[in-house]
Amino acid sequence: MHGHVHGPANTSKLLRVALLLTLVYIVVTVVAGIRAHSLALLSEAGHNVSDFLALLLSWVAVYLGTRPPTSTKTYGYQRAGVLAAFVNACTLVVVAIFIFVEAAHRVNHPVAVKAGTMMLVAAAGVVMNGGITAMLHGSSHDVNVRSAFVHMLGDTLSTASVIVGGWVILSTGQYWIDPALSFGIGALILWSSFGIIRETLNILLEGTPKGLSMDRLAQALKQVAGVRDVHDLHVWSIGSEMHALSCHIAIADIPPSASEIILRDVKQCLAQFHIHHTTIQFEHEKCDVAHGCVMPVSMEESHHHS
Repeated sequence: MHGHVHGPANTSKLLRVALLLTLVYIVVTVVAGIRAHSLALLSEAGHNVSDFLALLLSWVAVYLGTRPPTSTKTYGYQRAGVLAAFVNACTLVVVAIFIFVEAAHRVNHPVAVKAGTMMLVAAAGVVMNGGITAMLHGSSHDVNVRSAFVHMLGDTLSTASVIVGGWVILSTGQYWIDPALSFGIGALILWSSFGIIRETLNILLEGTPKGLSMDRLAQALKQVAGVRDVHDLHVWSIGSEMHALSCHIAIADIPPSASEIILRDVKQCLAQFHIHHTTIQFEHEKCDVAHGCVMPVSMEESHHHS
């Protein structure tokens, strides 16, 4: 019990520190970008907004995950984080489009960039993002935190590219490099956003969890001793890491005490697929699946229809 309480608490504290540092860097980057006339820095600020949102969603997921279910929210508040992720990702698409438009304008109308300021702020960003990435790496066994870790690692690399761009501008005096970097950062934002939109839409539409093979799952269930058949099988996600399942399983006409053993083995099988919230209906008669498997039919009726 002790470890269960303090694990989420430590993760929550870590994410709050990362959120504060990222917010400070966003403000610094926006101010420096305006003063240095660097669209790359402003684009980097937009990219760091995506980092801030990713960290915020991870923190919200940790916080909501500790809240107990209620009579009106029987699964808790897992979908709240998914919905927020979808809205934020759509907003980031707009940000990316704005960056593309401004970058195209800068290509046609170059603006002198203060490359020194650009490099200095980007260097601070590499230190900050690299520090946050290192902190999150220690808790990356948590899938939720791991997603934020990957996001911050990518941002550290993109910020490093701004330093390289500033150095090239100082060396060559070619200011078109600044909007070119902006195009790259905007594309990175867009790629990340589409990935989030695709994943969250799949959850909101109750699609099969990413990476789960229904055929492999059904075959695994049929291998459980005592299971004759599996049908009306449905798997969906409540949250990004909480999956639910419902299915009908055909077994022999045995006492309930014997079926409990089969149920235990089925749940152990499902745990290997990270599925713990289940609704399983046992039946020993052939089930009419034409209308969602709602009416058992006798063998005589089945033979007559065939």
